[in-house]
Order: sequence, then C-alpha cells, then structure tokens
Amino acid sequence: MLIDAHAHLDRYDDTLDEAIEQINSNRIFTISNSMDIPSYERNLKIAQKCRLILPTFGVHPWNAPQYTHRLNDLKAYLERSAMYGEIGLDYFFVGDVSAYPAQREVFEFFLRAAAKHNKIVNIHTKGAEADVLHMLQQYKVRHVIVHWYSGPFDVLRSMLSFGVYFSIGVELLRSRHIQAIVRELPMGQILTETDNPGGYDSLEGVAGMPHLILDVVGKLAELKETTVEQIMLSVQSNFVQLIRNAPSLRDSFLRVCDELSNDTP
Repeated sequence: MLIDAHAHLDRYDDTLDEAIEQINSNRIFTISNSMDIPSYERNLKIAQKCRLILPTFGVHPWNAPQYTHRLNDLKAYLERSAMYGEIGLDYFFVGDVSAYPAQREVFEFFLRAAAKHNKIVNIHTKGAEADVLHMLQQYKVRHVIVHWYSGPFDVLRSMLSFGVYFSIGVELLRSRHIQAIVRELPMGQILTETDNPGGYDSLEGVAGMPHLILDVVGKLAELKETTVEQIMLSVQSNFVQLIRNAPSLRDSFLRVCDELSNDTP
C-alpha cells in the first residue's frame, strides 16, 4: 500500500471523483488534512466515499486569526478527529507579524489537546521551524508528522533526535535542497505525501492528482539507492510505528490493509 500522509481532498472540485478513483486504483491510504471547520466537514463527507481516506481536523496557521476567539467551538471537532492537522506556524508566507500571536495561540491550543489525548499532529513549519520544535518540546508532543520540511539542517537534526517523522512530497522532484534533506533522513523517519491538489499546483501551475505519490516514491528510491518496493514497505512500517499508541486508528488502518490484501487485484 502507498501512503499519502498529507493531502487536502476537500480542495478538489470537479476532479474529486477522478482523485478518489486514483486513490482506489493505486491503493493510496490518504490523510486528508483540514484547514478550518468547513474544510473538515467536507473531508468527513468525502471520506464516506472511500475506505482509504482518513479525514483529520486542524486550523491552518493562515486561518488562525479567525479562530482565536472561537477556541471553544473547536473542542467538539477535536474529539471526533483521530489526528490533528493541518496545524502549525508560518512566518514565511504570512508576512504580517501581527498575525503571529494568533498562530501561536491556536497552535498551542492543539498541542495541549494532543498532549492530553495522545494524538498525532500533522504540522506546517514554514519559516518557523525552530519555534515549532520549541513548542513541541514544551508541550511534550512526540507523535509528530512534519509536512514538507524545507528549513535549516540544524533544526532538522534536532527534530530527528526528538523523534519527528517527515513527509516528503512533490518538491523532491525538482529541489536540490529537498533532496539534500532526504539524504539526511534515516529511512525509519520518512513518510510520503503530495499536499494535493495545491502542492503541485504551487510548483507547476497544474493541480496535483493522487498518482503523483508514485513519482515521489520513485525519486526516494533513487536517492536512497533502493527499490520502489522497499520504500513502500518502509513508509508503511513507519506509519504503523507512528500510530502504534493510537489503538482505534491503528486497528482501522490494519483492517484496511487486511481487506486490501484479500481483494482480487
């Protein structure tokens, strides 16, 4: 099975059915992150169409200022979500420093909940890598996927020591910096992602589709001097290790794996 640890299926419009077909035909277990309450509600509906989709709730740092006075409204959604994402900080794409306190307040809200309920978090770190690491350490949140890391190597190494998993996506196909990061990563802390549909669109001007995960896996195999099959097995093993302390999520994922293994190709 392939794993897309970070996508946004709610952002597909007329190509959603095609995306779901690609997820099914390529057997891509897909974590569909949310950026706010409406996107989570749409992800929940989308997940009803496909057993390979896991919808997760989060408030993206870009949307944090809209929720600082509504944190109590988020609590019911926290209880429903098996994982929190997309959450985090962004000091790169958000140039208005007056928005940073709101980002930190909302991020702290999710980290406190993750620590209390032993949840996995799926994190955006752009331009705020050191602050994200500090806050993870402060709140003792250790079940972490860092999505599309492109920051400095010293923070990368500290995150690795902290036990973070890194989801590697489509920028790997073109960026020497991302390729250098991948060379630093041990196989045991690598996951794969697409950030579809917007990730590929931001690079190439075309909405990304789920099959792009195959290109990511192929490039990882090249850089790590191994086979596509070994990358797939390693990523799946890493994901199982990440979710080992989340019984309901672990059991549902393994059940899907068993069902797929029994399906006729």
